Amino acid sequence: MRRIIGAAFTSLDGVIQGPGGPSEDPTGGFRHSGWLPPVGDDAINDKIGELFGRPFDLLLGRRTYEIFAAYWPYASDEMADIRDPFNACTKYVLTHRDEPLAWENSEKVSLESLRKIKQGDGPDLVIQGSSTLYPQLLEAGLLDELTLMTVPIVLGTGKRLFGDGTPPRTLKMTGHRVSNGGNIVATFEPVGPVEIGSYVTEAPSEREKSRQAEMAEGSW
Repeated sequence: MRRIIGAAFTSLDGVIQGPGGPSEDPTGGFRHSGWLPPVGDDAINDKIGELFGRPFDLLLGRRTYEIFAAYWPYASDEMADIRDPFNACTKYVLTHRDEPLAWENSEKVSLESLRKIKQGDGPDLVIQGSSTLYPQLLEAGLLDELTLMTVPIVLGTGKRLFGDGTPPRTLKMTGHRVSNGGNIVATFEPVGPVEIGSYVTEAPSEREKSRQAEMAEGSW
């Protein structure tokens, strides 16, 4: 069975929009596209090398697909180590749009067809960018692994890894590395729903009861 592996560059406040360069994704008035190159280091480069140094296919949302399709087929020989495998691999695009996918070896998929692909033979599917995919994949139980490459900056605005509609899930860390520059490369696996507990061991005070009543009324 094939695995679906997410790999995302993220700021401390969870923004994954436009890490690679100023023209990558400034949509929505985002002013910080290109935030990753000044702070990237060997910890991130080594993880990328690990992910793409073995057989893989890509799983992309439509907008990330369009970014990649407009760049990688035309990249120079300096980028051949990434360009050639990206061109050769199958690009599975989770989209509802009907426009043709012009990049070679590209295929439109739904969650239902993706589940069947996952059950078949072949290399792992690696997600790049594509913030809209994560809520869907978590809800469907299709995400097997997630690597977050977190850099020590705060962006304040932008598309976030886990946006609205993300289902609550608990994840288990399976590996991590912290670089001297403060970049954190951590890998997780989803393990189940979020469990609820409490540190409170005593009966609530009258003041706490009043606070809870105000919350229930919407006046707190």
